[in-house]
Amino acid sequence: MKPLRLGILGAAQIAPMALIRPARQTPEVEIVAVAAREPQRARDFANKHGIGRVHANYAELIADPEIDAIYNPLPNSHHCEWTIRALEAGKHVLCEKPLAANADEAQTMAEAATRSQRVLMEAFHWRYHPLAARMREIVDSGELGTVHHIEVQFCIPLLRRGDIRYRLDLAGGAAMDVGCYAVNIVRHLAGAEPEVVSARAKLSSPGVDRVMTADLRWDDGRSGRIHCALLSPILLRIRAHVRGDRGEMRVFNPVAPQFFHRLSVRSETGKRSERVAGDASYSHQLRAFVSAVCDGQSFPSTPEDGVKNMRVIDAMYRKAGLSPRGVHP
Repeated sequence: MKPLRLGILGAAQIAPMALIRPARQTPEVEIVAVAAREPQRARDFANKHGIGRVHANYAELIADPEIDAIYNPLPNSHHCEWTIRALEAGKHVLCEKPLAANADEAQTMAEAATRSQRVLMEAFHWRYHPLAARMREIVDSGELGTVHHIEVQFCIPLLRRGDIRYRLDLAGGAAMDVGCYAVNIVRHLAGAEPEVVSARAKLSSPGVDRVMTADLRWDDGRSGRIHCALLSPILLRIRAHVRGDRGEMRVFNPVAPQFFHRLSVRSETGKRSERVAGDASYSHQLRAFVSAVCDGQSFPSTPEDGVKNMRVIDAMYRKAGLSPRGVHP
């Protein structure tokens, strides 16, 4: 079978870790082309990573008949337009998280994927590591009893004030960047969609959250909380906590388990810690993308799931007194 030929939209910093390195270990994939807003940057990127073809612009790359699929790591504000253009050109798309700037854009993208009959996968790589399934297995097993509360924290120190993740016009903000992971993890652990009860934001500039905290609830009475930050007194914290009436589960670093993680459970039978074996989450994700494209295999981070994730994020912004990204008050 010929390898799946991918092109990269933009010379993004995430691309080597998220795609290029995993592709070297995945014989079913070949990275054949790249395009960037600045042609010289694309040429430098191609030379550094051994990519054979450089296109003058995004449109030219999408039109390349020798490309089967597109990786879209562009700024959040550009996900919708360029993903839809790729789908309409007959390309499958692996789109970086969050899927879109807001839920309406995500819905438009999902509809475009359906019309084109092409795969659109949101790049929530953590979902493809075996740790994700193990966390849910423990929650569903009843070992913790009736679950009362689910909480996820994702805080990092993003010190570069000029970083695109602080730009409102590029759909930046803590809830969009690290918060979209926290929302996705909470939804996965709950197995149901939450209502955002309240939210509070601290801003880095007008409209742009550097910290976001949201309180959640579910129809069955469970409560939840999301705390995410790009700059806060909590410099680095990535963890999930599920509390039931017979025990609790804590998970350190569910987002990138390959860089060390720890799952601990305290229940009526005692305490234990687990490590879940697996390759890098990005490698699991790329193999799942190939299977979806080539074999029609199902996958968790569908465009429909991306719409649901964005609805929660939009609600967080509204409850915090802010506008969802790309939506003008």
